[in-house]
Amino acid sequence: MESFYVYTWLGLIVLLIAIEAATVSLTTIWLAGGAIVAFVFSLFNLPLWTQITAFLATSILLLVYTRPIALKYFKVGIQRTNTDALIGETGLVIMDISEYKAGQVKVRGQIWTAVSESGDSIQTGTEVLIVAIEGVKLVVKASVD
Repeated sequence: MESFYVYTWLGLIVLLIAIEAATVSLTTIWLAGGAIVAFVFSLFNLPLWTQITAFLATSILLLVYTRPIALKYFKVGIQRTNTDALIGETGLVIMDISEYKAGQVKVRGQIWTAVSESGDSIQTGTEVLIVAIEGVKLVVKASVD
């Protein structure tokens, strides 16, 4: 029966590492570390409850103490883009923006789809201020000089 636990932990290690390799999300790797410790415990024929306790304790400790460090160095998550720099810039409306229809604004030589912040219509040739970016649309309001 003890060899069953050895193969079970070994299978779990392989499965968890395969999931981590497929997702690259730094979630199951910590459980794989715990499974390795439990695998070693099973090689020494320690009781199943000891193996499970070692698995849980090691997984939790790895998750709590090493995940923040790994996230910092691998920078997993939201990445800022240069579009954030457009907020506060001015642009020129090149296609009318209406309450029910998006228009187009030219900013720094690029043409963007734009909607009015207030829902008001903005005519072609009007200078606008970019107040936000929602997906691939600029949210603008008419500049007041």
